[in-house]
Amino acid sequence: MEMKKVPLEQVNAFNRNTMMEVLGIECIEIGPDFVKSKMPVNASTHQPMGLLHGGASAALIESIGSMGSTLLLDVSKEVPVGLEINANHIAGVKDGHVIATGKIIHAGRRTHLWQVDIHHEETGKLVCTGRLTIMVVPRKS
Repeated sequence: MEMKKVPLEQVNAFNRNTMMEVLGIECIEIGPDFVKSKMPVNASTHQPMGLLHGGASAALIESIGSMGSTLLLDVSKEVPVGLEINANHIAGVKDGHVIATGKIIHAGRRTHLWQVDIHHEETGKLVCTGRLTIMVVPRKS
């Protein structure tokens, strides 16, 4: 199953007035089986100690998987919803940007599984790795 080719501007337009906009999440690349997004590490994504908040990383993981699954589905008939997420926080980051790359591991009729790795853009260091399970549900009319 290959993702639809959609202009990045169109994908990013869906972020308006959402948590993704508040966190500054921006889709920067879409491939046949992956989605790549960027998020700033700043006051809006920090925890009280000045590090990237684990919840912001989890939101980035969920955003990537949901975005990717949307590009795999006919959303006039089906919609993706997050079913389960896990995140392992590997290293702390105080500033700059993180780049998350989500790769589809399984694209079934009723579930999708995404592996997402988040790296610090400036150092390339792995910051967080996670998995997201998406449930594909029929769109209600």
